Amino acid sequence: MVTRATYKKVTWVDLENPTQTEVRELITEFGIEPIVADELLSPTLRPKVDVHDDFLYLILHFPTAHIGRTDSDGKKTEEVDFVIGKDFIITTHYDTIDALHDFSKVFEVNSILDKTRMGEHAGYVFYYMIQHFYRQLHGRVETIRDEMNEVEREIFKGNERRMVRTISRLNRMLLTFKESLFAHKEILQSFEVAGQTFFGERFIYHLRGIVGEYFKVASAIEAAKEYLNELRDTNDSLLSTKQSEIAQTLTAMAFVVLPMTLVTSLFGMNAAHMPFIGHPYDFYIIIAIMGGLALVTYIFFKTKRWL
Repeated sequence: MVTRATYKKVTWVDLENPTQTEVRELITEFGIEPIVADELLSPTLRPKVDVHDDFLYLILHFPTAHIGRTDSDGKKTEEVDFVIGKDFIITTHYDTIDALHDFSKVFEVNSILDKTRMGEHAGYVFYYMIQHFYRQLHGRVETIRDEMNEVEREIFKGNERRMVRTISRLNRMLLTFKESLFAHKEILQSFEVAGQTFFGERFIYHLRGIVGEYFKVASAIEAAKEYLNELRDTNDSLLSTKQSEIAQTLTAMAFVVLPMTLVTSLFGMNAAHMPFIGHPYDFYIIIAIMGGLALVTYIFFKTKRWL
């Protein structure tokens, strides 16, 4: 599917699951080299940046919007290919990208209001586009932080066991974010050098701004990861303490019952002469002995603060 929009002299073409026919038309219209056109037809495992005479070619991977919402997520990342010329930008992806869909509305509004420098050349379109990607991702990290705050409240309410799965899910999401953005730093720094040559010195501020947006997200992810690790340690400590208290209580109860079990076993022996056996109140006497031993044991445990 091909979507096209124009703002001043800049054309943006967005392709979702492009066909060979659609890519062939782009080769003719924008002079894209065949080797790059072939890469647009299928996903690429690694991000990269290539410099060509008439355009820059950039591949980035972003965490999927649905990652972590279920226990059986499929793809962890979404690939977006950027072909950036002086007066055109082509984006290619193989799934629906929410950030691109949202940016298309921003692009449309700006084309109407004409209040930005977005139309000077395609580099500015890319700058605002990638900025939108990182800010949306930063918002998702903030959502995770809000959920982590709720986890903290639940931990201290005594719901440690129930929070184990939630903490694991959040940790999985942050690890996916960190993994998918791992190569962005190197790629964007290379793009900064290439973009300065391609678009000129005036654009250097925006190129550094792109790298700055990445560092904001990376720092937010790292801070959230550290916070989550602290929550996990606290949750594990409280859960371990609670389990130890339960084990201690059960052990103490077993020792309280032990004298009663011993008395029962003794009077259950088939001996010829057993004390109290045959007495009119023998049952009540034995019960009293058992109860007295249990009470003494209980008082002893209380004194030692084992209960």
